[in-house]
Order: sequence, then C-alpha cells, then structure tokens
Amino acid sequence: MSNKVSIVGAGNVGSIVAYSLAMQGLAHEIVLVDRDTDRAKGKALDMSHAASAVRSHSIVRAAESYEDVKDSKVVVITAGFPRKPGMTREDLLLKNAEIMRDVVNQVKEVAPDSVLVIVSNPLDAMTYTALKVSGFPRERVIGMAGILDSARMAYFIYEKLGYGAGQIRASVIGGHGDFMVPLPRYSTVAGVPLSDLLSQKEIDEVVERTRHAGAEIVSYLKTGSAYFAPGKSTAIMVEAILKDSKQIFPCAVLLKGEYEVDNVVNGVPVMLGRNGAEKVIEVTLDPCEKEQFRRSTAAVKQMIDILEKDFFKG
Repeated sequence: MSNKVSIVGAGNVGSIVAYSLAMQGLAHEIVLVDRDTDRAKGKALDMSHAASAVRSHSIVRAAESYEDVKDSKVVVITAGFPRKPGMTREDLLLKNAEIMRDVVNQVKEVAPDSVLVIVSNPLDAMTYTALKVSGFPRERVIGMAGILDSARMAYFIYEKLGYGAGQIRASVIGGHGDFMVPLPRYSTVAGVPLSDLLSQKEIDEVVERTRHAGAEIVSYLKTGSAYFAPGKSTAIMVEAILKDSKQIFPCAVLLKGEYEVDNVVNGVPVMLGRNGAEKVIEVTLDPCEKEQFRRSTAAVKQMIDILEKDFFKG
C-alpha cells in the first residue's frame, strides 16, 4: 500500500501537517502543492533537512503540477480564502467552494483512490463540497475538526484542575464552530469521570471556552489564526489512515441515517483505517445533547442548502 501523502496548501496549517509526518517518518514521500511554488520548494527543502537530522526516511518535495500528486494514499486539503472586510459568510462559503471544486477536480484525476482529509473552512460545508465534487464514497472524504476541538477541551480541563496533563480524554462532536457539542459525560481524567472532579459550573465554563478557543487565539495573534493544533490534529488522522490503526476519533463525515440525520456532514466518532472513515460510531446522547446536535446539524444544513441552490445548480 502506498503511503505517499500530498498536502494542498503550504500555509501554516499545511506546513505543520507535513512537518509532523516527516518527523515521524510516516510517509516515504510528502508532496506540498501551493500556488506559490517557490514558497512550497523552500519549505519542502527545509523540512527534508529536518527529516535528515532525525534520520527519518521521509522526503518532502514541492509539486510542479497536480501530476506530482499521482498515487497519493492521502490528500490533505487546507487551501482556502480568508474572510476579507465586507464579505458575508455566504460570500466566503461560495468562494471557498469554488477553490475546493478546482482542487478536488484535479486531485481525483491523478489520485482516484485517495482518502481526502479536508481542513478548509467552513469545515463541514467544504467536506460536503469535496464529497459531492469527487464522487468518492463517504468514507474517503473526511473533515478534521473533532480531534482539534477535543484537544482544546482537554487542555481547558487541565487548566481547571491543575493536574492530569496527558491523562485527559475529552469528547466533542457536532459541527466545527459555535455549534460544536462538547460531551462532558464522555470526558475523563485517567478514567475518572469529569463530573467527579469539576462542578457543573466549572464544566460549563470549560465548554464555553472550548467553543470560542479559535477566536481566543485569533485575539492574541491579531493577524492570523491557530495552526499548530489544527496541523497536528490533521497529522493524527493521516497517521491512523496510513497505519490502518482502526482507532476511533471524532471526524466530520456525511451521515446516512446515523444520529437520525441524513445527507448532512457533521462531526461524530469514526473508526479510521486504510479506507478512511471505515465505521461511524453511534454514542448514546441524552435529551440535551440530542438538541445541541440537532441545532448543529441544522446550522450545517443551512450552508448545504446555500451550496445546492447557488453553487451546484448555479
């Protein structure tokens, strides 16, 4: 099985994905695809030097064209357009859908058997766009969000407790953004339920901070957004696919009746293996969690409806 990985978009997030994979030697070949070929070449050369320093067998190189993506096992797509002043959310949605369509149309020609890992925002809608444009089965088009959101929640739990770093397992499902659904009932510290360690007020504060973690980082950076955690979270997904590990992670996939949802992309636990999201795991939700998940699904459905009306039929 090929373990070649291509990354479309050599910005901050894409670079962290490539660097993480190269340092672990998970892929024999990592290809950076970017409109700025010189930037991709410079980063690829620097990463290859770093891989040599740790005696990794991974080679990072820049693509001259999409032909260099040929035979990739996994293609990570981070390419997207940042929201500019005066742009509505709908403008951004349609602009990034155009970029996603262009990228996926080229990828599917040269790597028709690849697994697509989508990182571009708005995440759930872009995953839907990639799925529809590619025509791939749903297990081979997966969005990255749940691992990132769960990691953020785990860190905020640590901050509340002051201990347990590395032993905290947090669980977040739903859409990426304001409508994510943190699940404190499924969150533990060394196996101890979170409710035994924090008060409900403290748990609520953790949940609220998790929802706005991305905006908090932006407020500090001023001119950019998070990239270390998104990049590493994406690399974890790629690793599970390349290793066929069958590990369970929260990822965005098209639901086909699971969780009483049909034809909408949303974040749920899935088993990742060489074929992508090989199994959707349905966890039991209480009435409050079900309502939150319903609202999350409805928010994604609104974006999908816009795409169907103004993009796919336009």
